[in-house]
Amino acid sequence: MGSRRAATGRRRTRPAVIGSVAAVVVAGAGFGVYAVYGGDAGTEDDTRTKSAAADEKARSGPLTAAEVSTAAQRFLTAWQRGDVAAAAAATDDAEAAKALLTGYTEDAHVKDATFTAGTAAGAKVPFSVKAAVAYDKATGPLAYDSALTVVRRAGDGEPRVDWHAAVVHPELKDGDKLVTGKAGDPPVKALDRDGAEITAAKYPSLGTVLDGLREKYGKKAGGTPGIELRVVRGSTAEDAKGTEGTKGSEESEGTKGSETDGAADKTLLELRKGTPGTLRTTLDPALQRVAEQQVAGKARASVVLLRASTGEILAVANGGHGFNTAFQGSLAPGSTMKVVTASMLLEKDLASVNEKHPCPKYFSYGGWKFHNDDKFEIKDGTFKASFARSCNTAFISQAPELADDDLTRQAKEVFGLSMNNWTVGVSTFDGSVPVQSKAQMAASLIGQGGVRMNPLNMASVSATVKSGGFHQPYLVAPSVDGRALATASRTMSGATLAQLRELMAYTAAYGTAAEAMAGVGGDVGAKTGSAEVDGQEKPNGWFTAYRGDLAAAGVVQQGGHGGDTAGPIVAALLKAGS
Repeated sequence: MGSRRAATGRRRTRPAVIGSVAAVVVAGAGFGVYAVYGGDAGTEDDTRTKSAAADEKARSGPLTAAEVSTAAQRFLTAWQRGDVAAAAAATDDAEAAKALLTGYTEDAHVKDATFTAGTAAGAKVPFSVKAAVAYDKATGPLAYDSALTVVRRAGDGEPRVDWHAAVVHPELKDGDKLVTGKAGDPPVKALDRDGAEITAAKYPSLGTVLDGLREKYGKKAGGTPGIELRVVRGSTAEDAKGTEGTKGSEESEGTKGSETDGAADKTLLELRKGTPGTLRTTLDPALQRVAEQQVAGKARASVVLLRASTGEILAVANGGHGFNTAFQGSLAPGSTMKVVTASMLLEKDLASVNEKHPCPKYFSYGGWKFHNDDKFEIKDGTFKASFARSCNTAFISQAPELADDDLTRQAKEVFGLSMNNWTVGVSTFDGSVPVQSKAQMAASLIGQGGVRMNPLNMASVSATVKSGGFHQPYLVAPSVDGRALATASRTMSGATLAQLRELMAYTAAYGTAAEAMAGVGGDVGAKTGSAEVDGQEKPNGWFTAYRGDLAAAGVVQQGGHGGDTAGPIVAALLKAGS
């Protein structure tokens, strides 16, 4: 994204100056109250010759409190004084810092900024910002909290501010910038299916959804733009942060599977309000309230509820409000993927519901030795018993009979997944089932390997089973803008569909989903999942199910078994929809 040693002479502190130089207040451990320094203060550190710097022995070891204090003080003082070059030089990435700090005044039109540092926690220094934003005769106050971290610069070990865009504002990701001007998209007044306004205050989970609706429909819904300070997302953020997914979709607007990719621009401050256009969604207010209640206090929980026969999204909620995992997450779905795999095995006559099917403790394929949870086995059991108990080896054992692309084709052709063409109304990740070989292909059969999904995708899987065919989920009716919804090229045969429903119904009544689904009456089916993730103590817990014409799925990251974590969330929504 480092700092040279301070000059040997002690820096003098001048009185605060009223006018072009304002006071910076820094308080807390290692800091005192001080004034901005005049002249070249804050840059003397960088006047040494390169040869002198090279001759000095690089510093190493933990940063001292004094080093943290000095580095933070140097940066904040220079930034407040408007000395962008000096502030940038106080970081470990002067080029990137100079660009963003320059834009802070020239693009974001922030002025009269005062920075107040808090108590350092190790190398991290929190600070608050109070400023004003002025553009085209419109002004507004700006106040927020941020933080910086001091690190040793590579090479010489000098303390420098570890540069990331979030130092400037916590809503920024690397590659983003702050811009003040006419809003890129007019505001949108989003309505639920009953015509009531949807707000983030009423439904905290929907903040990112509302941002996405504005980005997609702001220019189409009839509103006029206002003047605002906003975060403009940059392509660098996508390139740097993309992890394990392939691109998702909203027409040509793709998203990758990380927590920053596909994020909409975000308004931070309205200086002059625009006139909103009106946009009706498919959300059901009563069910949305239940969804919000179910994820409240569960920062890594997400859930989606659909109408199976149409694909209408009735509710979506995320316990963490900074990223829409429910729509844009890219996570291994674990054993919930066995619904798709089972449909393929049934079609290929590699399994039959009530016929004997192997479920050994272990099965080796492609150089990997696979096993079941707690290394259980089912002797002389049926495929129904293996599905209900979520036997991994029952599926892995069929890998030798499959082509590398069989699962990919099944996901695309029957379930409409992994084609990157869903037009939901906001950006989504549409699932990824890549063609893999050997051990990775086998792992894909149980929702590991390269398979990636989110609750929207897995709710659609259950909806496909319940309705008999794929109906692309949508949040805004296609009639609003005349867009085409994605389709699948074929459906399962009646015989395959009947067996798959029997498997899910049995699992809901007697298998790993039974506890969560207790009390959910009617025509029901379910499947649990637990996905192991490197570096996590607990797996991600998954659950997908249907009841009548409703289908839902949820995930609780690092939650443990899906039946215990995501299951109650999904079941509560299905009950509420009766």
